[in-house]
Amino acid sequence: MRAADADILVIPGYLGSEPDHWQSRWEQKLSTARRVQQRDWASPNRAEWVEAISRDIRSAKRPAVLVAHSLGVIAALHAAQQLGEKIAGAFLVAPPSEAVLREMPTIDSAFLPIPRARLPFPAIVVGSNDDPYSDASFAQNLAQDIGARFIDAGAAGHINVDSGHGPWPEGSLAFAHFVAKL
Repeated sequence: MRAADADILVIPGYLGSEPDHWQSRWEQKLSTARRVQQRDWASPNRAEWVEAISRDIRSAKRPAVLVAHSLGVIAALHAAQQLGEKIAGAFLVAPPSEAVLREMPTIDSAFLPIPRARLPFPAIVVGSNDDPYSDASFAQNLAQDIGARFIDAGAAGHINVDSGHGPWPEGSLAFAHFVAKL
């Protein structure tokens, strides 16, 4: 599949993705990409976030490919439990661990537990071994549980602007290879 043959749904995490974030750059660069909009990026509500993602998956005119970051990964996994048959693939980056989410009072506790059912579509989980929002093995274990391929990003922090991943060319290349195999 080519990226132009899919509706690419960009799913940011807590606080959204600022203009220099790799998600925002991909959204501008990929002609069929659009951001899943949330009513409140600063006080995430699981039911609202999952409904927004589900609405955009249902309205996709082409196969839906999810590109999620951080808390967006967790919300996407919740939505996939209901609409997995409408999703062609998911590129899931820097999922936060349950332990971290429990400690964040602004995050709706209904995001937990994190869904770990095997996904009915191809997926990649990208994780970092020094992510401040996850221990080193969390993303790898999550990938194994959901049947996704794991990509070890090395010492890449939270794979966001703060960790030096504005353009993130390695991620763009990995995503292009992933979509080509769908």
